[in-house]
Amino acid sequence: MKITAIKTFMARWGSRPRGLIKVETDEGLYGWGEAYSIGPDLSVEPIADYIFEMIKGEDPRRIEYLMLKLTQQFRFPPGGTGLAVISAIDHALWDISGKAANLPVYMLLGGSVRDRVRVYHGIGGRDGKETAEQAHKLNEAWGFTAFKISPYRLDPDAARWGRICSEAARYFEDIRKHTPEEWEFAFDPHAKIFEPIRALQLANALAPYDPYFYEEPLRPEHLPAWTRLRAQMQVPLATGESLYNRFEFLELVAAQGADIIQPDVCVCGGLLEMRKIAAIAEAHYVDVAPHNPMSPLATAVNVQFAAATPNFLVLEYILPGNLEWKGWVDEPYLPKNGYLELRNRPGLGVEINEKAITGNEYIHWQRTTPIRPDGSTGYI
Repeated sequence: MKITAIKTFMARWGSRPRGLIKVETDEGLYGWGEAYSIGPDLSVEPIADYIFEMIKGEDPRRIEYLMLKLTQQFRFPPGGTGLAVISAIDHALWDISGKAANLPVYMLLGGSVRDRVRVYHGIGGRDGKETAEQAHKLNEAWGFTAFKISPYRLDPDAARWGRICSEAARYFEDIRKHTPEEWEFAFDPHAKIFEPIRALQLANALAPYDPYFYEEPLRPEHLPAWTRLRAQMQVPLATGESLYNRFEFLELVAAQGADIIQPDVCVCGGLLEMRKIAAIAEAHYVDVAPHNPMSPLATAVNVQFAAATPNFLVLEYILPGNLEWKGWVDEPYLPKNGYLELRNRPGLGVEINEKAITGNEYIHWQRTTPIRPDGSTGYI
């Protein structure tokens, strides 16, 4: 079997484009993958075209070989955008390999260690009671018992920090009053905190109400800050969506900078790389909760990973029900009692409707930094 083509599609998701990649072979088998929106999104196609020249004519089932070849042939680190495209190609190669073997991808990874994959969903509201009501609706419809929330009730770039912490504590206390004791609530400061002491103050404010985890309060660049913060905190510290390959995660976990890591399979280098990251984490007694604000295709890749990974904890998930991608995935993984059930379907377990994503009008999307009261920029 040989790789004969790599095709790129910009599938619309509301006001955002999603780079999907299809790898084709001379035996009629093909696979799909998704690239993370690092930006600029229009760079996905030329990078994919460039990579095709490196791997055309190769056997798509030689995934370890092909990923190694790409790393060596790029020579210089490919960066976030390059790794996002490589990740999507990796997904497609696993999809092809599973179809060729007539097995779900998780069986190629050593088989399942669990029967279903727990998921959590983002929620929010004007106050704790309204947020709790949203959690109850998701529980009644889909069985969710784990959720993630922003801790900010006031503008973190404008309000006094002590008030931000006290309001976050009141908010969480109110959520707990209106929800079952068994439910989990994680909090995501979204890397907006620059000073580690402030990240600790916010963690301490939330701690009495037992957060599931405290996600990425700081930027990832200075690892000693993460080591110190984790040593001082009383709640599980999670991070990793802004990190890339196994070498960056090795530095983080070896420095004891996190209790839970959150690699993204659409940017870290793909499923093969994520498995290596998870193995490093397992050797350091660290769990994996993949970052996944992506489409049902990325969710399908994550299900294969989670099924076969012993130290998997929980998967971030977005319901596809009312989004524009509903028409371009045949059978998206949907929660049942707060879990995604494994499938015996070969490959990734989903198929893309190519007609639905062909010719989509490209729409520009970018992140926009907040402006503080003094006119300076803040973290997104």
